[in-house]
Amino acid sequence: MFTFRSHPRISGQVSSPLLLPALHASHSGTWLRPANGATGAVSKGDAIMAAADTPLLLLNAPLVATRLGYPDLSGLDLLELFAFIHPARFCVPTPRGLAEALGLEEPQGDEHVPEFLQAAAGKLIETCQSGNWPEREGAWSALQSLVRLRWPWAQVLSPYVAKPERAEKWLFSKLPEWEDAPERPAPSQVALPQDAVLARLDQLTGEGAERREGQRSYASEAAQVFAPRSQRGAPHLLLAQAGTGIGKTLGYLAPASLWSEASQGTVWVSTYTKNLQRQLRQESKRAWPGTRADGSLPVVVRKGRENYLCLLNLEDALQGGFTGRPAILAQLVARWAAYSQDGDMIGGDLPGWLGTLFRKRGIAALTDQRGECVYAGCPHYRKCFIERAARASAQADLVIANHALVMINAARGRDHAQRPTRIIFDEGHHVFEAADSTFAAALTGQEAIELRRWIVGPERANRGRRRGLAARLADVASYDDGSGDAVEAAIEAAHALPADGWLQRLHDGEPSGPIEALLAAVRTATYARDESGQEAGYGIETEASGLPGELIEAAGDAQQALAAIRVPMMKLGSRLEAVLADAPDWLDAQGRARIEGARHSLTWRIDLIAAWEALLSRLCGQDGDNLADPEFVDWLAVDRSDAREFDIGIHRRWLDPMKPFAKVVLEPSHGVMLTSATLTDRNPEGDPWDVAVARSGAEYVETQPLLSSAESPFDYAARAEVLIVTDIKKGDLPALAGAYARLIEASEGGVLGLFTAIRRLRAVHGRIADRLARAGLPLYAQHVDPIDTGTLVDIFRDDPHASLLGTDALRDGVDVPGHSLRCVVMEQVPWPRPDILHKARRAANGGSAYDDRIIRARLAQAFGRLIRSNEDRGHFVVLSPAFPSRLLTAFPEGTPVTRLTLDEALQRVAAGVSDGIETTDGLGGSMGQIAGEGTSLK
Repeated sequence: MFTFRSHPRISGQVSSPLLLPALHASHSGTWLRPANGATGAVSKGDAIMAAADTPLLLLNAPLVATRLGYPDLSGLDLLELFAFIHPARFCVPTPRGLAEALGLEEPQGDEHVPEFLQAAAGKLIETCQSGNWPEREGAWSALQSLVRLRWPWAQVLSPYVAKPERAEKWLFSKLPEWEDAPERPAPSQVALPQDAVLARLDQLTGEGAERREGQRSYASEAAQVFAPRSQRGAPHLLLAQAGTGIGKTLGYLAPASLWSEASQGTVWVSTYTKNLQRQLRQESKRAWPGTRADGSLPVVVRKGRENYLCLLNLEDALQGGFTGRPAILAQLVARWAAYSQDGDMIGGDLPGWLGTLFRKRGIAALTDQRGECVYAGCPHYRKCFIERAARASAQADLVIANHALVMINAARGRDHAQRPTRIIFDEGHHVFEAADSTFAAALTGQEAIELRRWIVGPERANRGRRRGLAARLADVASYDDGSGDAVEAAIEAAHALPADGWLQRLHDGEPSGPIEALLAAVRTATYARDESGQEAGYGIETEASGLPGELIEAAGDAQQALAAIRVPMMKLGSRLEAVLADAPDWLDAQGRARIEGARHSLTWRIDLIAAWEALLSRLCGQDGDNLADPEFVDWLAVDRSDAREFDIGIHRRWLDPMKPFAKVVLEPSHGVMLTSATLTDRNPEGDPWDVAVARSGAEYVETQPLLSSAESPFDYAARAEVLIVTDIKKGDLPALAGAYARLIEASEGGVLGLFTAIRRLRAVHGRIADRLARAGLPLYAQHVDPIDTGTLVDIFRDDPHASLLGTDALRDGVDVPGHSLRCVVMEQVPWPRPDILHKARRAANGGSAYDDRIIRARLAQAFGRLIRSNEDRGHFVVLSPAFPSRLLTAFPEGTPVTRLTLDEALQRVAAGVSDGIETTDGLGGSMGQIAGEGTSLK
């Protein structure tokens, strides 16, 4: 029996509610509403029993399951229904967000949510009966498939989705085909007059807009990167510091649009975060129309292949490759694909929450994660979202991409003529990190098994389309004996790579083949040298020096095995080139494109194997360290999560990744701009530009970088305050949790909490979430709530009473202007993780001064989340009793700083930021003027 406490009905709803039982669970309690009856508060146990008896209306079933502690919870999830009825439409996955999306009244309190769910379900079903349902096409056919898959909503929807008079086209027959276009000629060499640039800026900002001199100066200086280059290998290089609020997006789009118009060339703007990509797409509409007169796109968003829906993978999934819940996901994705703008599944118009509803890696399985694309050999090649984006970008005036894609495209793009030559790196302070990842090498079990699968193909009756070289190039191999022999030799040699079950064999002490034997030796050496405490459950690593003889011997055997794979692959590449040069009669344009794609894939995998061989050759030196290359940092690692191993291998990073960046990206370019609000280092003892120049790659090219600085127009002295709380002892978890709870209560939500350790984040969330929810202050957290990071930020932005806890991903790139973010709280000083790579770079770059630069950058990035517009106000709180004064220059000049107790901080947060802060000790509030750890600024 359930004990109900009744609540009044929601007023103002206009749709007939769907009279099915509804359940809502939050950190403040659990509420159940029968099909006909009043909503009542119930225990978690009673809610679980009710859910087991009959399907209940839910909103975000995985989140409700987490709140109830019942992972097997299932029911009628309104988010799945929304994704079916309104594919490719945005919705924040909360009662508030769903109400806004459907035009319903928001439920005022958790106790009213079950009744709202009934009303929202009724509204969605009413849409199915409407004559102007814009996404009706394809719904009936998809629903028939979902009925067979026993989708919980299928039987509910069937009476309301009418069968169309004409049979609906299958998705793969109605998607439009891309068309080839002639190669775009090289851009004209033009110079941009300053008055023309400023006129274009005025046009973009709009008539009557405030004229910002900082933005105008910034735009004029950005125009310099578009001037004709005077020397090969020496691009125009501009480093532009632009404080928050300058308007840098329109500042560089003004000269970029002017140059592309005059030269008929393409400008690439590269970002580090998907949020900025979305913002750029919106801002670019001021400079370019949605389409040109001929229907082509002047602005294109480009991402890596793994971001886009693979139609061949989707077809496999729809035809039996997926079963159970993943098969339902595939049907919903197919609905979305018919309405998607560009097929972008990660950060595009596919709801970020859709994949998390199905708990498995279904979304990843529908993209080209393993580089298995068969290009022109695919039956959907002419409709491929990825190929359409690539071809559109070749003809575009503006390509919006990300740092990794720009670097990879420059390093191994299929068409050299389409590689970017005019590039603007927005969020330029992240170029170093992106280059560090792009130009890394890692010989690990996971990487090696992926290579084996690409060469050999599936080794058992796996579902899906994983095809090896023999299947990809069967017709070529049968025509050209040399190609056939090379394919056979590569496949035979690839059996030396790890196979399925490799990790278990290593645990059992039974490695199979030379690569697994090497990984076993790596695992043994890493554990033997570990000093961190294996019980911690985190990954462990050790330097690749002074290695035992058995590991060095295994490295030599593995190196020979890799060479045996590389040689026939190189031969195959040469044979494919010969086939193309003397093409047989049967080789049509589509076949030629398929062979070109295979050659491209072969080339970068050959380069990958060569990088692994170079890595192993260093390990095979006498005593394991005589051949150490000072340009690289090598180490062994066992990757673990919650004490469970998931990968083992050898890693190599450039000591300075800007060296390959300069060679691959800067030298071939004509103009490059790096811009950010935190490009320079606010170090009072040195030139703030030294770090920016060093992390740009400028010292490796024959050019002198241009430097530009535009200060933020925001009045930080009046609108922001830094509070350093001195009475929360480090390591005191109860005190830390209590501080977060009291700060969120004082701020009435709107808090972004930043942590340096996931373990502490989870512990704090677990201690305070229920308490805050009972006060009407919902708390969300990365690594706790089963919601992707982008959606968590959407929820946080949408609800001014919500707060969000997170780690590095939330410290940078989160744009939440307005009242929703009014307080940023850091649990402690964000010290760098003292791993082997950091140790090497620290030793090469000034020791503790290198650490300080990293910390100041992190603090500046975190502080930048607080003030995003002229109307924003707020506090930046650091819970650190020993915050070093030398780090205070991270904050904008003039920002008041106060060292105080938690009780005093709570009073200030509750009162809000005052118009001015007077000091009692004559030091003022300006950064750089604060001396001593105990200074108290009032």
